[in-house]
Amino acid sequence: MATPSTTSRIRRQLPSTPWLFAAPGLLIAGAFVLYPFVSTVVNSFTDRRTLIPGRFVGLANFRELLHDDMFWTGLRNSVLYIAGVVPALVILPLLLALLVRRDIPGITFFRSAFYTPVVASIVVVGLIWVWLLDERGLVNSLLEAVGIGRVGFLSDQWLLLLSAMAVTVWKGLGYYMIIYLAALANVPRELHEAAAVDGAGAVRRFFAVTVPAVRSTMVLVAALSSVAAFKVFSEVYLMAGPSGGPAGEDTTLVMLVQRTGTGLTGRVGYASALSVVVFAVTVALMLLVLRADRREET
Repeated sequence: MATPSTTSRIRRQLPSTPWLFAAPGLLIAGAFVLYPFVSTVVNSFTDRRTLIPGRFVGLANFRELLHDDMFWTGLRNSVLYIAGVVPALVILPLLLALLVRRDIPGITFFRSAFYTPVVASIVVVGLIWVWLLDERGLVNSLLEAVGIGRVGFLSDQWLLLLSAMAVTVWKGLGYYMIIYLAALANVPRELHEAAAVDGAGAVRRFFAVTVPAVRSTMVLVAALSSVAAFKVFSEVYLMAGPSGGPAGEDTTLVMLVQRTGTGLTGRVGYASALSVVVFAVTVALMLLVLRADRREET
């Protein structure tokens, strides 16, 4: 049996005990998340380069952004990427989840097949699609065989951007499908049965029962896919190359950050200003999605 002195000593130690368990995670977050974030914000107000500490220049980097054609090109492509990817990643995984949740023979194989691109390396996925869409790739060979002719998927500015969007959608389908499957499992079967008794067909039940039941999940998917689409890098980089496609017209904002801030002569200060803009737009996107969700609820 614990003595009064032992009990009081334990009580004095309890307030600090949770911090001891949280300390490793806090240290890692501080070293790899908080410190880089603060350092990036500070560097955005300097003219720092890779090997030069730099000096304070105020808002000069942000003013330069407004007159940088590549910044506006990257912003345009990132916004177009959101417009092309997000609707597909909100709707298609939901339809796919409705398909694979059916209890039919062999459905486990298809669930695994649809999820396989998610766990595959983006570099491997990108290279596979580059080989498929290359001028002498499988897709162009098939198009030429049927008399359509070769298409410049990787040489045309807009086709290249659309091809990268297709890769993003293809790779993300399985991930968001799992999220929708979890949401659909919580939809009461009685609602579908009641709607069927009232004479509602499959399409009407989808819009009257399924969509309202998973609306919050659709908002979550829209928010996650918007942020991921705006920060896209690997797909476009692998398919367009470091130059960002023909004349750099397919460059995204994150590609511009990487191109500007790396190398022995990298403009770290200017790249940091670009990163701050990417962060601000990302937060704005999240707030817009949440605001739209709240308006629909009221």
